[in-house]
Amino acid sequence: VFFNRLGEIRDRSFEQQRYRASGLNLVTAAIVLWNTVYLERATQGLVEAGKPVDGELLQFLSPLGWEHINLTGDYVWRQSRRLEDGKFRPLRMPGKP
Repeated sequence: VFFNRLGEIRDRSFEQQRYRASGLNLVTAAIVLWNTVYLERATQGLVEAGKPVDGELLQFLSPLGWEHINLTGDYVWRQSRRLEDGKFRPLRMPGKP
């Protein structure tokens, strides 16, 4: 996720500042939703693999992690890694590269 001008909103009018901030909020909400979907899939994958999952600890997971998000604004879209509609990337399981 890239936010122009080193993360500063430099628009003069309040309306334009709010417009830009709303766009960033929408992108952030989309990332949180996507992370939530993958957290659920990861939990299901662990259960299906026979790994112990403590349901009491799930309430402490947060979809707000960002270490896998590109913050430079440079994106490479590989056509060879394209997924069909409704499909997901495979989960990375612990102990596998």
